[in-house]
This record gives sequence, C-alpha cells and structure tokens, in this order.
Amino acid sequence: MSDERLGPGTYMTPDEAKEFHKLFTFSMGFFVIVACVAHFLVWEWRPWFPGTEPYKAGMAMVAPATAPVVAAKV
Repeated sequence: MSDERLGPGTYMTPDEAKEFHKLFTFSMGFFVIVACVAHFLVWEWRPWFPGTEPYKAGMAMVAPATAPVVAAKV
C-alpha cells in the first residue's frame, strides 16, 4: 500500500487537500465579509452601545409609558 493518502481517516491526496483548503479559505473569507457588512448595517440602524443618540431614541420606543393611567367610569 503505497498510495499518497494523507494521514489516517482523511482519504485525500495532497492535491485534493490543497484544493479543499483553497475552497475552505475562500468560503470562510466570504462568510467573514458578509458578517462584517451585516454588523455594520445593524450598527447603522440601531447602535448597541449606550450613550449615542440613536440608542437613546430606540430605548424611548420600548420604555414604559410614564403618563398616569386613569380608569374610565362606566
């Protein structure tokens, strides 16, 4: 058995391993770029750190109402 397979359980030749590595690194890079763009767009829409004006405006929408509740007489 003198085949060129790499290590136990991989069943890949060195050329196949290089091709797989190239595809893996390309897809990982693409995923990271998409994730960075998505995070930037969400940050522009609604920042998640307190202290900025959009953050305060977003919190005002979810804050409980401060007006007194008056029960109507029926």
